[in-house]
Amino acid sequence: MTKRFASSARGRRAAKKGPRTRGEIDFSDVPELTDAHLARARRVGRPPLGRAARELIAIRVDPDVLRSLRVEATRAGIGYQTLIHRLLAAHVRRSA
Repeated sequence: MTKRFASSARGRRAAKKGPRTRGEIDFSDVPELTDAHLARARRVGRPPLGRAARELIAIRVDPDVLRSLRVEATRAGIGYQTLIHRLLAAHVRRSA
């Protein structure tokens, strides 16, 4: 299996270092987790919103359009991807 970053500088650095196994890492100085640590822990990743998890896609957007969307999202205090989602959802609702 080829490395995910084989063609990148990151991939070349990883290839030089070789694979890392848990046996090579010294965990002796890592403190035990307390209940307070666990209470402050945050979930990694995005939770599903709505009935199902959102689907990851890739689209090409004109740089000027994307810049405008990011400015508008900042003004509204939301992420630009959330703004794009809201705009698309509103269009679908109007078209249906």
